[in-house]
Amino acid sequence: MYPQNQINRRNFLKTAAVAGAASALNSTLVKAQPKGLRPSQTGGVTVLNPQNRVPVSMIIDDSTCLVNMAHFGIPHFATAWPDRYKQDWKSLPREIPDSFVRKFGLWCKEHGVKGKYSIVPYPACVGWLDRCLPGWSQQELDGSLKLVRELMMPDWDIHPEMISHTWVINTKTGRPYPERTGYYIENAGWSQDKSADQLADYMAYALRILKNVGLDCEGITTPGGFGNRNRENLAKATLESCRDVFNAEIPHYFRDLFTDERSVAPLVQYASGLDGDNPKCVVSIIGCTGDWLGGWDGLVRGSVDKHITEDLKGGRLPEVIARGEPTIIVCHWPGVYFNGEEVGFNIFKEVVKRLHARYDNLLWMKNCEIARYWAAKELTKIDMQDRLVTFTAPFATTRFTVRLAGVSQMPPKLTLAGNPSELRRVNAPLQLQSGTWYRDGSEIMVCFDLPKGKSILEV
Repeated sequence: MYPQNQINRRNFLKTAAVAGAASALNSTLVKAQPKGLRPSQTGGVTVLNPQNRVPVSMIIDDSTCLVNMAHFGIPHFATAWPDRYKQDWKSLPREIPDSFVRKFGLWCKEHGVKGKYSIVPYPACVGWLDRCLPGWSQQELDGSLKLVRELMMPDWDIHPEMISHTWVINTKTGRPYPERTGYYIENAGWSQDKSADQLADYMAYALRILKNVGLDCEGITTPGGFGNRNRENLAKATLESCRDVFNAEIPHYFRDLFTDERSVAPLVQYASGLDGDNPKCVVSIIGCTGDWLGGWDGLVRGSVDKHITEDLKGGRLPEVIARGEPTIIVCHWPGVYFNGEEVGFNIFKEVVKRLHARYDNLLWMKNCEIARYWAAKELTKIDMQDRLVTFTAPFATTRFTVRLAGVSQMPPKLTLAGNPSELRRVNAPLQLQSGTWYRDGSEIMVCFDLPKGKSILEV
């Protein structure tokens, strides 16, 4: 069994050799990925978190329309690894109903929760979401997709979790490869020896299915161990496939989670063309919790206290929030639903209640919003001459927040892409929002919507 501080996206991979190797190499592999270009940034200006708050988000894996991935996926994993997966999968519900999706989505909207929600395009080979889903009527499938588009998509990134999340699909035929070994499970070996072009072809196949049904995607979620020993090609393939199918300006992907002392700040990778008309980068979003809501198979009950304790002081989330890094909760949809008992959902509601009881400096964000902010934070060139600070941004972002020390007592003046922009003074750092500034002695904080191109702050 993996120690808690190692990557453990899906505990069924704990017995797969490829996953064991990935855990041991994880930290080295992540750090080794090329960052690409980095512009100069003057030491007199510090880019803070958006609105000087801590981003918070939720990542939901193994979700799709109607199909319970645990019910249909476990027999595939058991076929690939016949000595494993003895769960009574037939006792699990075959469906996670839209009534639950609606209940969950409305609660999250009411409480400001945002994040990422997977839609597996060909869930466990049951059926294609852009064609038909055997076992459900076309009306039920169309209604489920409509619910995702209208209720979930405004506040949640939609990601494919590759194509089937179980058997690898031959993209030339649209059928699973005939071999029935672990190598041909998406979570395991097939992805480890493929080129960036081959992986991009596979990802684009999944993305196009979601595009066919009107679901917009700026990112990818890797199922289980997909690409965990092929990280450079995984990042390149995400960059190219998301740009190709959806013209995503800043593609992002979820591959890793850490529950130890390692940073969980996003990794901005393969930055290029920052001075031209076609800047590029891809962002790795990193989760900070284990699967502590209810498990990928809906069999293991989760824990509120692992996230945040009743006294609001302990647990993983306060550790990460104290570091000021994006605090991203990771879970699996079958565990949130938990066989109709909604165990994971109830745990999550208590987690959110405790977070909001302790903190007034959190900012719920979609994964794409976090990725965009980090791209702007790391890739904007910042120069300072006398009282003029020049920002040259390859990517725009909202709520861009900077701190400057040792400035004059004059109110700052802002020009965004050649247009003067009014700034309003606020009385506390937590009052910062776009178009405002705050002073603390000779130090100021300024928050504004950063456009692409040159902007000037006079201080």
